Amino acid sequence: MRARLLTATAVTALLALLTLPAAFADDHAAGESGEEPNNTAPEGWTALFNGKDIDGWEIKSGKATYKVEDGAIVGTTEKGSPNTFLCTPNTYGDFELKFQVLLHDNGLNSGCQIRSKLTGDLEKFGGRLAGPQVEIEATGNKGSESGLIYGEASGGWQSPNPNQRSHKHFKNQQWNQYHIIAKGRRIQTFINGEQIEDLELKEDYYERFKEGVIGLQVHGVGNRGPFRVRWRNIYIKELD
Repeated sequence: MRARLLTATAVTALLALLTLPAAFADDHAAGESGEEPNNTAPEGWTALFNGKDIDGWEIKSGKATYKVEDGAIVGTTEKGSPNTFLCTPNTYGDFELKFQVLLHDNGLNSGCQIRSKLTGDLEKFGGRLAGPQVEIEATGNKGSESGLIYGEASGGWQSPNPNQRSHKHFKNQQWNQYHIIAKGRRIQTFINGEQIEDLELKEDYYERFKEGVIGLQVHGVGNRGPFRVRWRNIYIKELD
């Protein structure tokens, strides 16, 4: 009788696991801080980073440095530099994007540009990158605005009431799993399996930024630093 009860309990636990939402199950498993980098895309996805080098990527808008270390892209601030972005060579419109990010220093915030374009003086730092940015920010006493949408050089916050929507799903000085779904005007974001944003962009903003590059941000920090941020396991799936 005891053996049968244990078996029934095990079956119930297995069924509960199998019925988890796909985004939560995938992201929670990948978000553990001790996991080694793989950088090999699962079936149906394309790896944007091979874990070895950043050949083909381009640095724009500032002087921060990027290098590959232990299977991750490491971005390091440069004193006096404006915001800097490591940009994909290709542009993307509708897609799903997953990556892991770790902020070494709580004093540095970062972001992931999507559908972004170069504007302004192209001779200066290769141009100014503008467009939607998914926020990456350490969790403080009041929480974090990570996962909300900011308009980099394009109007500021697109997410409504960001100051009132702070949360504590971003893990300081640990790897965090991001999942972004961009489909038409709708942008959804998840951090470590928790949905953060479900935003419909304004029509005029969407028309400006229907398609563009993906850019990994090292934020300007004035004369502070140096601060570091890491990314790994960067996968994309383009949507019809």
